[in-house]
Amino acid sequence: MLPKIVSQTVPYESGATVAELVATSGLSYGTVINRLREAETVMRTSWQTRRMRDGKARRNLATRLRRLYEQHGATLTQLAQAGAGTRRAARRLLIEAGGTPRTTQQTLRIRTAADDTARKKLAVSLRARYESGASVPELAKECNYSVATVYRLLHQAGTRMRPQHRHGPARRAGNRP
Repeated sequence: MLPKIVSQTVPYESGATVAELVATSGLSYGTVINRLREAETVMRTSWQTRRMRDGKARRNLATRLRRLYEQHGATLTQLAQAGAGTRRAARRLLIEAGGTPRTTQQTLRIRTAADDTARKKLAVSLRARYESGASVPELAKECNYSVATVYRLLHQAGTRMRPQHRHGPARRAGNRP
């Protein structure tokens, strides 16, 4: 029966109602609901279904999702959360709006570029605070990063490091055996 579950979820994700699936499949309402849930289909409310099926509302949603996807670097998962319901529906709406889905590598490159900018900004602010007297452990605690990460960011920012603090009693040159 599993192939029938998969074939029934595609129309549902395109905007078909459960009642329509009952009519086309010949299964009971409860069976259709159970099979959709077994296939981990995200269920919609009636107003979400009407919104998906209404041509103008669907075009507006598709256009908004395309803008989020192309201009803000949103992922299909984020588009699903923004109103499409599922990743598959988000992809379908994106294509309807004239968008082209990115590969995983393209999405990672976009995310990495954004992260690099934020990381450089953080490194510069850490450098300024370090040069004004803050210690590396203090900076690590404030930023919720490890000490090693803070050192790495300071080095990336070109920070001239202070000599390390020597713990324990002071050594004298003449005390060596």
